[in-house]
Amino acid sequence: QVQLVESGGGLVQSGGSLRLACTCAASRMILRVNTMAWYRQAPGKQRDLVARISSGGTTNYADSVKGRFSISRDNAKNMVYLQMNNLKPEDTAVYYCNKDPAWTSWGQGTQVTVSS
Repeated sequence: QVQLVESGGGLVQSGGSLRLACTCAASRMILRVNTMAWYRQAPGKQRDLVARISSGGTTNYADSVKGRFSISRDNAKNMVYLQMNNLKPEDTAVYYCNKDPAWTSWGQGTQVTVSS
């Protein structure tokens, strides 16, 4: 079973930065061979894909975060990261990592709160 673990969230002021991290506890191979993505879910809203990175390193971003967020991966460390800069209050959400398309199993996510 896939066990995804997200970390790095917190409370930050508008314009601030955070770096989220994700690893898979079950297998070192799972992240490496898949297109991995970060998703977010704000209260009362659906979960949306924010950024994805292919196994070869190609990245794609939602329009709302383009130019502010950067996804990366370290296959040797079995980690996927999301660097978030110039955060806005509308970025407030629980952030999750998963592959794209997603497994049915999700981690607990990490809360990001941006104050104005």
